[in-house]
Amino acid sequence: QFAMPSELHALPGARELAPLETVSGVPIFEIAPDILACAGGVSKVNAAMAAELLCLRYGVDLILNAGVAGCFTDLPTGTLVVASEFVQHDVDTTAVGDPIGLVSTVNTVTFPTWDPQRCREILAELGHPTKSGRVASGDWFAVKGHRAAWIRDTFHPVLTEMEGGAIAQVCLRNGTRFVALKSVSDHLFSERQ
Repeated sequence: QFAMPSELHALPGARELAPLETVSGVPIFEIAPDILACAGGVSKVNAAMAAELLCLRYGVDLILNAGVAGCFTDLPTGTLVVASEFVQHDVDTTAVGDPIGLVSTVNTVTFPTWDPQRCREILAELGHPTKSGRVASGDWFAVKGHRAAWIRDTFHPVLTEMEGGAIAQVCLRNGTRFVALKSVSDHLFSERQ
């Protein structure tokens, strides 16, 4: 599952594929036998809608979310990061006594991914070294400043992006395995390239 069509079209041969169907504005592609792909759109709502569509309409047993993310550390641009877990930095019900980031529907702050160490081993076997760490999702295109510093200091993520936390929540509720692979696109506090 991708956010943007340009990410999906980066797959070999994907640009020439016609969608199997389009449901609620989400084109679904079969990129290989029994492997579906879609570009659900930017933001948590679009990502959740596409993930739920994949779970309910197609009965997938694993969702892989791939894309780019801003980095809170000095990992070089292009570094591949296998997400170990997600938090949603824009969920705040502290006014009723909840901890920051708590998604009360499922009573958790952190949303784990499926076997990140095994995913890293598979990618290493394919010649792609990776890092691993927590990723913070929220409907905010991250830029350096007070809000980014607050997210860094509150949730201690390696990366931030706009879709993975929502997909992780949908997968948790559907009992679907979830893997996320992100490429460092920019840096919030480091001048590293």
